[in-house]
Amino acid sequence: MFPARRFEGRRVAVFGLARSGLACAEALRAGGAEVLAWDDSEAAVTTARAGGAPVADLREADFTQLDALVLSPGVPLTHPAPHWTVRRARAAGIGIIGDTEVFAREVEGTGAQIVAITGTNGKSTTTALAGHVLRAAGRNAEIGGNIGTAAFLLAPPLPGRIYVLELSSYQIDLMPSLKPKVGALLNLSPDHLDRHGSMEAYAAVKARMFASQGPGDTAIVSVDDAWCEAIARRLDGPDVVPISVERMLDDGVCAPDGVLYERRSSKTVEEIDLMPMRALRGRHNWQNACAAYAAARAVGLDAGAIAAAMAGFPGLAHRMQEVGRIGPVAFINDSKATNVDAAARALSAFDTIYWIAGGRAKSGGIEELSPYFGNIVRAYLVGEAAEDFARALAGRVDAVISHSVEQAVADAGRDALAEGRKGAAVLLSPACASFDQFASFEVRGEAFCAAVRALEGFRAREGESVPC
Repeated sequence: MFPARRFEGRRVAVFGLARSGLACAEALRAGGAEVLAWDDSEAAVTTARAGGAPVADLREADFTQLDALVLSPGVPLTHPAPHWTVRRARAAGIGIIGDTEVFAREVEGTGAQIVAITGTNGKSTTTALAGHVLRAAGRNAEIGGNIGTAAFLLAPPLPGRIYVLELSSYQIDLMPSLKPKVGALLNLSPDHLDRHGSMEAYAAVKARMFASQGPGDTAIVSVDDAWCEAIARRLDGPDVVPISVERMLDDGVCAPDGVLYERRSSKTVEEIDLMPMRALRGRHNWQNACAAYAAARAVGLDAGAIAAAMAGFPGLAHRMQEVGRIGPVAFINDSKATNVDAAARALSAFDTIYWIAGGRAKSGGIEELSPYFGNIVRAYLVGEAAEDFARALAGRVDAVISHSVEQAVADAGRDALAEGRKGAAVLLSPACASFDQFASFEVRGEAFCAAVRALEGFRAREGESVPC
């Protein structure tokens, strides 16, 4: 933790006492601010108070005497209804910001740079990949934000340091002065609409990534979906680098066939073969690679250094993670695929899939996955969505209800080995939230890994360095 000095002498409320909120509260206090920290959870308040946090009941506070409200990104700002702290802050006319906004203000003018990455899917992998590439090339890179490490738990800003931050739409919504040196928007598809109200509002929040950028800044934007392409067309301040995995671009970075091309004036100036990189398997990971490559180039890395670093990228747990094999059958943990768009990316990466799916379904069902049904040998359905998914697959994909992840692994592993199909993969890509049976997608992924490792004949992927 390092001090947040931009609020010295001011009174700041911090609502939300999870890790990022506590780190921000301590940073503000260390920087000379008077901090009033609170949470709706009595347990969180009790834990924070025991840890020495500056706890004060905001229900009794006079918001007109505050200078700002630092709001947890998990707390509703607009939809389905503004939180009570938001209503009181607006009535008092004070700013409502997030911990990442406080962090960005501290970074400004220090000589450090921010590389910010957002999108509906793929932002964690892209953030980790970009940070890995920078570190492998000898750059002083810190990786954090929505990916897991709170901003104020990163090393303090200093000249030459590069912060690679994953930013969710919730975080961007609380960052009015966001101005990254490099910003990347990977894709947009319907998600979190309960928090933003509409797809238009969701896209508008994501587009704020680039609103304050100007000459000397870089905006990396996918042109493979209509929402992102429209945003790219409107940008006129930063240097815009289009990325695509659907087509060859005249200018930009693209990988339509598994080979990454940097293109200028319709000519290829650099290329990297992504096909041997198992942690970057599938078209969606090619998109992640394009964005990470463009970001690394924007801060001055050469293509050779980027290629060498990408080849050594181990991947992230729960995101197209090859846990290991039994004979020729690969077992893939993609528990992070909590919506159909993410699951579609996984289903497109394999031709012979024993698919484990289900959990707590999001709106819309799985009909959007129908173009990939031909890749599925059999589906093994779990959780609340099992029966609905079985009805949706009836007559199109052979499906059984396995109920639990553990049983699904046993069923799918048995069938894949017995049937002996070339290139078979047992794929956990649920297209659902985990909360019916698990506390998080991480816990679900760990259950999958444990069940796979318990199977007879299991062997870990050679050189595997990413734990479940």
